[in-house]
Amino acid sequence: MRRPLLTPLFHLVVVCVAMLTGPARAAAPLPPVAAFFGTPHFSHVKLSPDGRHVAMAILLPDGSQGIAVRGTEADGKLGALARVDGVDVGISAIDWVNNGRLTYLLKDLRRNADTQRDVFAVDIDCKNLRHLISGDWRFKPDAPIGSTISSRMLPPGYVYVDRINDGSDDILIAKVSWNNVDIASNSSRLHRLNTRTQRIRPAFEGSQPPAVRSWLNDYDAVPRVVTSELKGRCSTWYRKPDDTSWTEIDSAACAEGKAFRPQFFDGSDSLYVEANYKGYDALYRYDLNTLTRDAQPVVETVGFDFQGSPVVDMTSKRLLGLHLTTDANTTVWFNPVLKAEQAKIDALLSGSINTISCAADCLAAPVLLVTRENDRLPTEYALYVRATGKLLGLGSSHPDIKPAQMGQRSFHHYPARDGRKIPVYVTTPADGAAGPRPAVVLVHGGPTVRGSSWEWDDEAAFLASRGYLVIQPEFRGSTGFGSDHTTAGYRQWGGTMQDDLADAAQWAVKQGWADARRIGIMGASYGGYATLMGLIKDPAIFRAGVAWSGVTDLQLLFTSLQSDATEDALDYGMRATIGDPERDAALFRTNSPLRRAAELKQPLLLAHGIDDLRVPIQHASDFYGAVKAHNKQVQLVTYDDEQHTWRKQQTILDFWQRVDTFLDTNLKH
Repeated sequence: MRRPLLTPLFHLVVVCVAMLTGPARAAAPLPPVAAFFGTPHFSHVKLSPDGRHVAMAILLPDGSQGIAVRGTEADGKLGALARVDGVDVGISAIDWVNNGRLTYLLKDLRRNADTQRDVFAVDIDCKNLRHLISGDWRFKPDAPIGSTISSRMLPPGYVYVDRINDGSDDILIAKVSWNNVDIASNSSRLHRLNTRTQRIRPAFEGSQPPAVRSWLNDYDAVPRVVTSELKGRCSTWYRKPDDTSWTEIDSAACAEGKAFRPQFFDGSDSLYVEANYKGYDALYRYDLNTLTRDAQPVVETVGFDFQGSPVVDMTSKRLLGLHLTTDANTTVWFNPVLKAEQAKIDALLSGSINTISCAADCLAAPVLLVTRENDRLPTEYALYVRATGKLLGLGSSHPDIKPAQMGQRSFHHYPARDGRKIPVYVTTPADGAAGPRPAVVLVHGGPTVRGSSWEWDDEAAFLASRGYLVIQPEFRGSTGFGSDHTTAGYRQWGGTMQDDLADAAQWAVKQGWADARRIGIMGASYGGYATLMGLIKDPAIFRAGVAWSGVTDLQLLFTSLQSDATEDALDYGMRATIGDPERDAALFRTNSPLRRAAELKQPLLLAHGIDDLRVPIQHASDFYGAVKAHNKQVQLVTYDDEQHTWRKQQTILDFWQRVDTFLDTNLKH
C-alpha cells in the first residue's frame, strides 16, 4: 500500500522557481541524527476536559523541557507553566485533573536505573504545586501512610493510573505489590488520591482477584473489570458497581490467546472485548447484565487483528468512534458530526493521516486536537476550531525533518520458503537512485508484538535517509496478523522465525530493490538476537549486523539471577513461546548465538545498557568475549545507567551516530 506524499504548495513553488531561474544547487545536507532521535519539540499534547486549554511538553532553547498551556482561541498565548531544568530530566506524560489543574510525570535520568517516574500536580496558573509520588527508590516516608494524613508524598511503590473526569481534584493511582521472589511487581490495587490535600483513600471496597495486571473502570471511575495472570492462565473478572465481590467471566491459557481481552465501556452495562473471529481478533459487545458475548463482532478488520482505541464523550458516556490500525492508522466514526468534521479536516490537510482527539466534553468543546502524520512526516499537532472551520498550528515533534528528503513506506506480503505469506513494510530512499541498493533488514523486538505501521518510523526514516532500503518483516510470531501467524512462531527462535528474515532479504533482491552483496541486519532485544543468528545462520545473505540489548544465550534467559522475568513467565509463558530449557536443551544450544560464536565472521556492532534487567549485560559481555578472539571486526559499546530501553539523549544520539558510521563503513560500498 502506498500513500500520497504530502508536499505543501509553497514548497512546490519555491522548487519550481529555483529550477527555472537559478543555477543548479547542491543537494541539501542530510538531517543529522538529532533531527530524528532528539527530544521532540512538541509532545504529550492534551486538551483540557472542556477543550478551552491545551497542555503540551515543549523543548526549550537550552535543551531542557518545559510544560506549556495555551488557550484554544485563535489569539491564545503560549506560556510556560512549569520549567524542568536539565536535559537529563524528561517529561514522560501529561494529563488533566480538571479544567484548572494538571498532573505530569517526570523521569530523572541522572539516576536512571534507580528511579521510577515522579508524579506532580499543579494549577494552570503555576500555583499549588504538589509532589504526589516520589520516583526515588531511596525515599523513606516519615510515618505510615494512612487515609487521614494529608500533604503527604507517596513512595515509588505507587504509580499514576488515570484521571477521573468528575471535576474533582482526585486522580486514580495504584499501589503495586511484590511476591518477595520476583524483581517485577505481581499485582496492584487502585486508590483515589486528592492532588491538593494528598489524601489517599480506596477506589473501591472489598477484596480483589489475585495477580491483577490491569484495571478497567467505568466512566464514573468505578473499577468494574480486572485481568489477572497466574500460573500461565489469563483471567477476566467483573463486579457490579455497588458490589464487593468479583465474578470470573473468562479464563484460558495465556499462550493460547483464546481468552477475550476487555477494551472499554459504552455506557454502564455494555463492555467491549477483543476476541477471536475466524482466526483474527475482532471487537465484540459483551452484555454485563447477562454476562454473555454477542455471537457476531461489532468490528472486524479483515486480514488484521483488531487494534484500536475508543473515542468517548465523557458527558454522555457514549462511544463516538474508533481509532484503528490495519496496515495504517484510520478512524471509524459512529457520530455523524465528527464524521463530517473529519472530512473537513482531511480536506484541509490532504496527504496525511489526521487523527482527531476530543476533550472529555467531546461534542460541546470548541476545538478538536488534530495529530497529523504520514510516512515522510513526523507528528505535527494542530487545533481545529469548530466555530470557524480553521486550523491553528501548534508545532511539529521534529521540525528539522524535510519530507522531500525522507523515504516512502509501503506495505506488502512476501512468500516464506514454506509458503506462508509474511507481512512486511519497506521504506525506499528518496534519492531516486536506479537499480538495487544497499539494504537493512530491521527486526522488531518482542517478539510477540506488532512491529510497525505505515506512518512515520524514526529508525526506518533515518536509515532510508542514508540511502538504505529498509525491510521490516512482521515475521511469524508477531502479533496483529492473526492467531495462526502468532502461534506459528512459538518455539521457533532460530528456526522458521529466523528463516522469515532471510526470505525477506531474498525477496527484496528478487524485486530488484536490494543489492544481494550489500544487505545488513539489525535490531534490539529479540531483534538483537535475530541479528546475531542471521549473521551466523545466513552468512551468504547478511554482510554486517548491529545488535543492541540483544539476547545471546537462550539458557541464560531462564537462569540469570539479574533478570526481571517473573516466576510465572519462566514457568509458563516463556516455556510455551521459547521452549523448555531442560527438554529443549539441545535445541537451545543450536539456536543460541553464544554457542555458535565462532561461526560469526562479519562486521558486528554490539551495544548494551549496563543496568539492563530484561536482558542482563552478561548476554553482551559473554558473547563479545567469545567472538572477539577470532573476529577483529566486532565492537561492543556499553552505556552506564541505562536499562533495556534507553532513555538518555546522549546515549541515543551516540548510538545512532555509531550506527551511521558502522553501516557506511561496512555496508554501503
